[in-house]
Amino acid sequence: MTGEQKRIAIVGAGIAGLSTAYYLSKLSQQGGQRLKIILLEKERRLGGSLLTERTNGFLMEGGPDCFISEKPWALKLCKELGLKKKVIGTNQQIRRTFILWGGQLHEIPEGFMLLAPTSLWPFVRSSLFTLPGKARMGIDLILPRKKSDTEESLAAFVRRRLGREALERIAEPLVAGIHAGDPETMSLQSTFPRFIDLEQEHRSLIWGMRQRKRQFAHIRARYTMFITLRDGMEGMVSALEQALPEGIISLEGEVVGMEKIQTKPAGKPFYRLRTKGRKKALEADAVVLAAPAFAAARLLQGMAGDIAHQLNTIPYVSTATVNLAYERSQIGRPLDGYGFVVPRLEGRRIMAATFSSVKFPGRAPHGKALLRCFVGGAKNEKLVSWEDDKLAAAVKEDIAEILSIRGEPRHVRICRWEKAMPQYILGHEERLSQIERGLSKLPGLFLTGSAYRGIGISDCVHQGELIAEAALGFVQDGQKSQ
Repeated sequence: MTGEQKRIAIVGAGIAGLSTAYYLSKLSQQGGQRLKIILLEKERRLGGSLLTERTNGFLMEGGPDCFISEKPWALKLCKELGLKKKVIGTNQQIRRTFILWGGQLHEIPEGFMLLAPTSLWPFVRSSLFTLPGKARMGIDLILPRKKSDTEESLAAFVRRRLGREALERIAEPLVAGIHAGDPETMSLQSTFPRFIDLEQEHRSLIWGMRQRKRQFAHIRARYTMFITLRDGMEGMVSALEQALPEGIISLEGEVVGMEKIQTKPAGKPFYRLRTKGRKKALEADAVVLAAPAFAAARLLQGMAGDIAHQLNTIPYVSTATVNLAYERSQIGRPLDGYGFVVPRLEGRRIMAATFSSVKFPGRAPHGKALLRCFVGGAKNEKLVSWEDDKLAAAVKEDIAEILSIRGEPRHVRICRWEKAMPQYILGHEERLSQIERGLSKLPGLFLTGSAYRGIGISDCVHQGELIAEAALGFVQDGQKSQ
């Protein structure tokens, strides 16, 4: 390739790809570099799983409905995009979340931070655990640190520190709601590394979580743990699109092939991308693959089979969200919390439900209620392939029994996410190490997205910023640092 203007192609326009494009544009403008950015998306819309729909006054999220304030990158991006005044927190008048156990909704004790209690009396009074279960969790306060560095699953860690009840009644349903995964195969190191750090630093997980709660008190004073945008999460996508230079986005631009071109033995290579429906290939000095790992693997199969193999070993599961809009008078049980999660042992089709019209303001008209149910994941993936009528009927039956709902919903909206949730199973860090070793032999090629170092929105934004810095650094001076 010739000419002074460098070209960077980004494959995939979910939140990771959009963030990469945004930060590339921002950094190149700040540095006065001439840079051509090409953002290729195979679908007809941007944003991946960020999807907001409005129907008769209801604001329905098809994918993620929020991000967390403790990871600052998504909030920082919102501020840069001029969305600061649209950032809202959860309803502080009702701050409860429930666990379905024995067919009844039990409040998660106040002060419970994901896996461990940080406040004594709410935990002691809780109806969720038996007395032996509470006693077993309390043993964490005197248990020694883990001495070996053998990788541990999330389930093994929770059983070791807190016991079986903590796993079955808290950890498993909560992490299923976040990762849609199986704690027996989930890598603790890759999904919740802070628990390893807490154990090593404080010995007791309960004590460590209590200290962590104090540490983040200053953030919570301004923002709740979960924050969103007043007009829905897709507002981030729209703002990113508007912030990007005109003409860089190519929708329905599916990349079907890629090859590395070595100009001369000592020279820097460039990449040639073939896109569906176009005769002329695109050429770029650097390529960022922001597509799912299995999609990146297909593109790399011909020129980097070792990387492709490792990418194909990152499993994905399918999930679906089902938004249900009701008259508030149809629901017999008080909606006095943010929602509930469902342990696998309960045998339900839904794995969680959010009371959307309670959790955030502006999600439903006065006198109405919006509920958002989740199905699928590692334990019940087959449900996602059910036909709409069958899936809706199963979800409506479950939610009606749990919340004493009479009659049919006014609106039903199903969003399926086929193979959209990567699973960080045991060995994930070693897998990433092998991928990075392979990438070192392909200068100018970068990977980003939820499959690698964090599945959350904020994680993907952060990865996008880091990869933008690395890719821009590469085309400037050839020094690739990830």
